Amino acid sequence: MNQRTKKYLQASSVLIGTCIGAGMLGIPYVTAKTGFWISVAYLILIGGLVLLVNLYLGETALRTKQNHQLTGYAKKYLGKRWGKVMNIAFIFGIYSAIVAYLVGVGNSLSFLLFNNLNYSLIFGIVFGIFMSFLLWKGTSSLKKYEKYGVLAIFLLLSLIFILFIGKVDYSNFNNFNFSNFLIPLGVILFALSSESAIPVVSVVIGKEKDLMKKVIFTSSIFSVIFYILFTFIVLGFKGGSTPEIATFALGSVFVVLGIFTMFTSHFSLGNALEENFQFDDRFKKSKSWFFVSLIPILIYVLVSFFPFFSFTKILSIGGIISGGILSILSLFIIKNAKKKSERQPEYSVPINWGIVIIMSLIFLAGAFSLFLKF
Repeated sequence: MNQRTKKYLQASSVLIGTCIGAGMLGIPYVTAKTGFWISVAYLILIGGLVLLVNLYLGETALRTKQNHQLTGYAKKYLGKRWGKVMNIAFIFGIYSAIVAYLVGVGNSLSFLLFNNLNYSLIFGIVFGIFMSFLLWKGTSSLKKYEKYGVLAIFLLLSLIFILFIGKVDYSNFNNFNFSNFLIPLGVILFALSSESAIPVVSVVIGKEKDLMKKVIFTSSIFSVIFYILFTFIVLGFKGGSTPEIATFALGSVFVVLGIFTMFTSHFSLGNALEENFQFDDRFKKSKSWFFVSLIPILIYVLVSFFPFFSFTKILSIGGIISGGILSILSLFIIKNAKKKSERQPEYSVPINWGIVIIMSLIFLAGAFSLFLKF
């Protein structure tokens, strides 16, 4: 394998590993409450918008000589005030994601080993500590382990189809509940949000800058197709009795699938947040590691005492609040990056105010649905 192909696969693994995580486990559950075709429409629409946002962020990275995380790009092209807003949304989003992964992995391990959720908190803490050791090694460790998690996703999805395609009840796809129309929005927005991975992709591809567009396109399209197919199998098999963590419906080997997907996403997002603290907030490595590794564990322990913060609600909160703000600010960043470009990018995507309006409306709809939940 030549160096160029290796970088393409590593970068794709980072983006896919960020995108396919805890959101996968929550989509079938919210789909069961709304209807399969409604969720498919959401996945295609939001998937297309996130793809466009990621292309804009990729172009921003290509136009900028120095490496930054999202906060750094916001400070550079929008000013310190909007940089602070981006930083808050970025940190909130990744903290939400990591807490959701701790909840999901804790529940999964307890269910896998004891067939109940009584030991979820303990397993979530142990998983968080394990991830803290990997995050200490940074991007080099990310390149090494991310590809194994993504490979596991490929293999286990194939296994799901082999074992369950014959058990799909197609009548489960005929249900529509328009009164719950907004319920999937937050979870799907969370599931597809992968903006934080783009700066990491830029670091991974190094001097092979022309790979950026290909990595974003193929990884984003694969992630949407994966979510649709996974939801098709789970909902077709379980229908209205689909559990909140989807892999519980499929058996032990697929609980392991869920753990792998959350592992890869946790790793990628944690690395992105650590680099954000180091590159843009000028934290020392030890301080960055502390805020990325140990603070989320403390938050996880705290929210475990409040039944309201279920797995899918944490996904919705993170997706709507953070995903919406990050996406909208990213659109304004590229507008200024085009004017203040430091180098000629390998590709350029026209900016359209219609996209800004659509993304803003989706964000407002998600905020409204979140208000209704509260």
